[in-house]
Amino acid sequence: MALTEHLVRYMRRQSGVWFTTREGGAAVARLPVGMSGFDFSNAMVVVTGAGAGIGQSIAQAFHGAGGRVALGDLRKDAVERAAAGLGGERTFAGAVDVRDEKSVQAFFAAAERALGPVTIAVANAGIYPNCPVLDMTVEEWDRVMETNMRGVFLTCQAAARSMKAGARAGKIITISSGAYDSGRVGASHYCASKAGVVMFTRVLAMELAEQRINVNCIAPGYIKVDSGTSPVTSEFETALIKNTPWGRLGTPADVAPAALFLASPAADFVTGEVLAVNGGAFAGRMYLPLSTPKAR
Repeated sequence: MALTEHLVRYMRRQSGVWFTTREGGAAVARLPVGMSGFDFSNAMVVVTGAGAGIGQSIAQAFHGAGGRVALGDLRKDAVERAAAGLGGERTFAGAVDVRDEKSVQAFFAAAERALGPVTIAVANAGIYPNCPVLDMTVEEWDRVMETNMRGVFLTCQAAARSMKAGARAGKIITISSGAYDSGRVGASHYCASKAGVVMFTRVLAMELAEQRINVNCIAPGYIKVDSGTSPVTSEFETALIKNTPWGRLGTPADVAPAALFLASPAADFVTGEVLAVNGGAFAGRMYLPLSTPKAR
């Protein structure tokens, strides 16, 4: 059984957060009556890149478990729609450019005025482009690094500074990718940025341990999201499925339980770690046949 499935079952037992799939394959979180165990009603959660995809699903999950959730995204309309979809209660939505220090600081200040001091932060905002090295411009390289690396740095720094100033323990979660450990043609900047996120997470975990701020990373495999900015071909998706033991693409709702787990008391002794959520895609080479003929 894949680790993601273990987490889903555990979270179902502990928090009552269940994940269902709407028509069209969009996975969403819902909360049944009688929630017990994991309870984020005392938590203020900041999620960047929350206007769609993984970030939106993570925000939904924390809100469903009782948390106050600040949703941030570069796209103001998208993040406001995402917050409205949660019912509007215990939410704050704001435009934030994670590449810009002043924008991040202003977003955190506004979120904390609305919902109270941050106790959990999820640095999720990122982009997923493709460009061969020999064709890549400096601007394209910088665009990826500024969003995927600087954005994580600034988000985590703002969260950690708030937690330390308030003498609060907390949980910080970064979102990397399986690409941190596996190269892909056309994604040198993306893979490098996600490898940087992992090492940044590990160092930050060491620096914040005395404050009892846990810092961990989720490394999703390929997650199927609706994206007009980084479309992929059906051939690419088919090849990924063939090398995934679980036999399907991931969904944002596969990632959300991992965030709940890492932010929960069950993970208090977990820090500086990378949790892969990929259906076994990095377990080995599924495309290889048996090395010897089957016995007759």
